[in-house]
Amino acid sequence: MHAYRSHTCADLTKQNVGDTVRLSGWVHRIRDHGGVLFVDLRDHYGMTQLICDPDSAAFAAVDAVRSEWCIRIDGEVKARDASLVNPKLPTGEIEVFIRDIEVLGAAKELPLMVFGDQDYPEETRLKHRYLDLRREAMQRNMTLRSDVVASMRRRMWDQKFREYQTPIITASSPEGARDFLVPSRLHPGKFYALPQAPQLFKQLIMVSGFDKYFQIAPCFRDEDPRADRSPTDFYQLDLEMSFVEQQDVFDTIQPVIQGIFEEFGGGRKVDTTWEQISYADAALWYGTDKPDLRNPIKMQVVSDHFRGSGFAIFAKLLEQDGTEIRAIPAPGGGSRKFCDRMNAFAQREGLPGMGYIFWRAGDDGMEAAGPLAKNIGPERTEAIRQQLGLGEGDAAFFLGGKPASFERVAGKARTEIGNELALTDENRFAFAWIVDFPMYEADEETGKIDFSHNPFSMPQGGLEALQGDPLKVLGYQYDLACNGYELVSGAIRNHRLDVMIAAFEKAGYDEAEVHSRFGGLVQAFQYGAPPHGGCAAGIDRIVMLLADEANIREVIMFPMNQRAEDLMMNAPSAPSSDQLMELGLRVIPQDK
Repeated sequence: MHAYRSHTCADLTKQNVGDTVRLSGWVHRIRDHGGVLFVDLRDHYGMTQLICDPDSAAFAAVDAVRSEWCIRIDGEVKARDASLVNPKLPTGEIEVFIRDIEVLGAAKELPLMVFGDQDYPEETRLKHRYLDLRREAMQRNMTLRSDVVASMRRRMWDQKFREYQTPIITASSPEGARDFLVPSRLHPGKFYALPQAPQLFKQLIMVSGFDKYFQIAPCFRDEDPRADRSPTDFYQLDLEMSFVEQQDVFDTIQPVIQGIFEEFGGGRKVDTTWEQISYADAALWYGTDKPDLRNPIKMQVVSDHFRGSGFAIFAKLLEQDGTEIRAIPAPGGGSRKFCDRMNAFAQREGLPGMGYIFWRAGDDGMEAAGPLAKNIGPERTEAIRQQLGLGEGDAAFFLGGKPASFERVAGKARTEIGNELALTDENRFAFAWIVDFPMYEADEETGKIDFSHNPFSMPQGGLEALQGDPLKVLGYQYDLACNGYELVSGAIRNHRLDVMIAAFEKAGYDEAEVHSRFGGLVQAFQYGAPPHGGCAAGIDRIVMLLADEANIREVIMFPMNQRAEDLMMNAPSAPSSDQLMELGLRVIPQDK
């Protein structure tokens, strides 16, 4: 017999009754029923109930074990009494009578329990991640993650892609986040960077004549943490193709992503028609470039109904350039109590409030109510109702000013309304491509022009488009949104050197700097670069959605905490003086 096990803890069934078996695993739970000991033994695959009574020579040793001890047992498989069968377990029809036991690894008093679903502080969970990962939900999440990655690889190979690896130590590049720098021992005073993405290398792979590339790629960005973003590193399904247009990329990645969600979505509805929405329309309708389309609410501009109206705040606001009034329809929200609650929500978000109108039954039929309705009169309120397609029992909320000042809150309000009124379909994955991103943005304080997205994207209209106002230039850039999260980001690349240099010049990088920072790409583009494009899908975020988790750290094996610290491995840590000396570095103490 094998030294540790003849079966896993999920293998044994009624067919094994009478067999002598050997199992190894962790003590999940111990119960003493009048001198008879019941032990639930757990391994990665499942659970088996063990039994031991005083007639067993192993009784004293079994009585000494505690939760999370790692043990090996030999025993005889017995059928459970019909009244004691557990249909929830594959092994629920049997139990194993212990004849012999060996303690493979005793456990100290536990800082967190593996059995049960108790909540523990995140710091405790991450410091003792090896225990946290033993819990059923975490085992399920990590297995799901592994299966998703394996499925992605199969689907990419099925589309004739090949996987190639790109360097982990490279040069710094402007990907929109801070680099992790790595000092060079052989070149004192110079630094490598961990790649924010394989961007330049995958473009060079296309220039090298490889038609289709993909990689399960680690990416490193020194970012502030969020619930849906790791502060240090993440993995993405990275792909690139030659001789393609934007729609070709969409047609390639959709069956991969859609198939993953159909395979692992637990039966939830997966949209098969993926709308294409311009960045401008997404901002207008949803207040975000990653809309949750499970929520049917679509915001609209209603400025004309307030121009010269009796509601002086909006009327005067509209006299200023660049201002508008937007309405958020709220089907079923037509009560003063709900409207007041949403007004309080806006105030918590830092706004003075939200104007509102709601429609209710009146003496002569339906009537509009609320402060705005009284100020603008029945004709204007009726015109608003008809534009928004609302009726009795419905409401609408209004925000005004320059869109940049209220768009974010409007988007959050739309989400809040959809959730409060149960309009959002929780049992669905809804996808949309966001397209036509602006190439550039202006700093609010300095007015300086910089890239708003990927700097290596092809501007729509090419060189000619770059001759005019940079803030009107759109790029062949696209994101895939799902349920309020960005899952995929990509672009058709700027493969023409003259267009690339002109694009960087608009953002303040002269030709010499482009040559200096991206010399490899610049050189390559002088030797017959093909048109190419691709995208990258965030694996961590995809698994987070599939696992129905709100925090990305629930689907990462060993994540950092909110302060970008690894409490288990004590990272980041101070280097030794010898290390600093070898690298020619000195650490300047920071004032606390």
